This record gives sequence, C-alpha cells and structure tokens, in this order.
Amino acid sequence: MTITKGIRGQKELLVTEEVTAARMGSGLLEVLATPAMIALAEGTAMESVQPLLEEGQGTVGTRLDIAHIAATPVGMTVRCETELVEVDRRRLVFSVKVYDDRELVGEGTHERFIIDNARFLQKAQGKRV
Repeated sequence: MTITKGIRGQKELLVTEEVTAARMGSGLLEVLATPAMIALAEGTAMESVQPLLEEGQGTVGTRLDIAHIAATPVGMTVRCETELVEVDRRRLVFSVKVYDDRELVGEGTHERFIIDNARFLQKAQGKRV
C-alpha cells in the first residue's frame, strides 16, 4: 500500500491519576499532563500509518510543535485526531488536534520518519560501544 496525504487517525484516552501532571512530574496539578497528551498524539499518528508500511518498517517521531491550550481534569476523556498533511519520501507530517469532552485542548504538528526497524535498532545499540 502507499502512504498518501489525507490518512487520518483517532485515539482516545481516559484521564486517570496515572496520566496527570502531578503523577508524571511535569507539574503539581491533577490534570492531563502535557507529556501524556504528546504520547497520545505520537501514538495516534504512528498507528494511523503502521498498517501501510512494509514488513520490518516502522516510524519514529522526530519533531513536535503542539500547544497544550486547556486543562482536562481526571475523569474526562481526551480524543486525539491526526491527519497526514505532508509526505516527502520517508518524512511524514501530521496535523494534530486533541479535544476533551468540552473543547479543543491541544493542537499543532508532528513529524515522523519511516525507518527500517532492524537497521535503526542496530545503529542505536552501536552507541553502547
């Protein structure tokens, strides 16, 4: 299959104590942590294209420009929506929007690169020497 602009992804996350700023160390309050929102965005984008990749390929996140613009308390659900807006050979750029049950809470862009999993891991492991 071919990876083309327009591929969409969607994923939800229930805000629990485990993904709050207080628990994750990114703040002191019991609200959705920015790192948790970022992980949701990366996972949504990755999962949207993974089934279209060749055997042994994956994607890695390389750039994020996402604003966390509103707080979400424990008990609410956040929904991330991604759309692939640019394809440049192995480089993929996604538009990201994150909503809670009431409003837009985050938006921006996320860049990923298509990689050969084995070669990528071999290079990373090579740093140990």
